[in-house]
Amino acid sequence: MSEAAVQPTAQGRELYVRHARIDGCSVARLRAVDEGIRCIVEAEVWPDRTNTTPVAAGPYIFPTPVEATRFVTQAVEAFIALGCEVAAA
Repeated sequence: MSEAAVQPTAQGRELYVRHARIDGCSVARLRAVDEGIRCIVEAEVWPDRTNTTPVAAGPYIFPTPVEATRFVTQAVEAFIALGCEVAAA
């Protein structure tokens, strides 16, 4: 789950992005950003296959990147258990 941070953003340093798909259709996209004093996980979800526009969920705020990564790891495991393919985006 951990990757070298390479994407600086206006709000902080992007740690990683995970994109879940099922049968080629997007289900969710999770993006973790380290802001130094906190870590934010932004989420976008596609509630059904007929809608191509994602809906924002969160943001989910954690005190450290470790806790944010724990959250994303559990979400990724749930997506996999539901039959999704999850990839770094």
